[in-house]
Amino acid sequence: MVRRTKEEALETRHRILDAAEAVFHARGVARPSLADIAEAAGVTRGAIYWHFKNKSDVFAAMCDRVHLPVEALIEPERLARQEDPLGGIRDICAYVMRQTVINPRWRRVFEIIFHKCEMVQDNGAIFERQRQSHQEGLVKMREHLRLAVERGQLPADLDLDLAVNAFHAAVGGVLAHWLFSPQDFNLDANAERLSDAFIDTLKFSPALRHGYVPRPMAELDQELSTLCQQACANAQNDGLDTPDLVP
Repeated sequence: MVRRTKEEALETRHRILDAAEAVFHARGVARPSLADIAEAAGVTRGAIYWHFKNKSDVFAAMCDRVHLPVEALIEPERLARQEDPLGGIRDICAYVMRQTVINPRWRRVFEIIFHKCEMVQDNGAIFERQRQSHQEGLVKMREHLRLAVERGQLPADLDLDLAVNAFHAAVGGVLAHWLFSPQDFNLDANAERLSDAFIDTLKFSPALRHGYVPRPMAELDQELSTLCQQACANAQNDGLDTPDLVP
């Protein structure tokens, strides 16, 4: 009897999270209430409060159904046992991209996170949880890069703090782009290729090394100004009206 009660409680929890996923995906995160989620799940609000403190807690648990498998893959202790930590990072990156394509739950949750979670005051607690998860992921990924440097797979003078943020932004940017406009490119077919491109940036980009000196902004400004002037001249030659782009 006790076992059946636990199984029923777990089933109710899953049903609530399934309903939250569907509601957030259809309506965004800010507008729906717990009552809306309860109605979609076919349960009472009391049943939701039995399992979750508030909407932020529901959102976090919904995301954890995708985040936790990824976090298990990027645990530093797991990669520390590998002879090829950089290859492990590459494989995890490709896996996450491919799962986003082929796994409906992963796709829905990432679509909610990237494109349906409004930047409004009502979502403050949700964003704080997201930032915390983001920071924890960066710390783990930084440790992976440190191991790759230690084993000679990445440059000894790699700026780890900048590199981990660049890598994380590249992967997140590809996911956000594809989820917004999946017809632009085949993410499933190009997952390994994109992962290799990100890894090559870590290996070979001088801009990610300590001591890198960027080009002077004055030089870049002059080049951009010249390009704008040429573009305006070409447009005027074609009989087009042009805004005053160049001071």
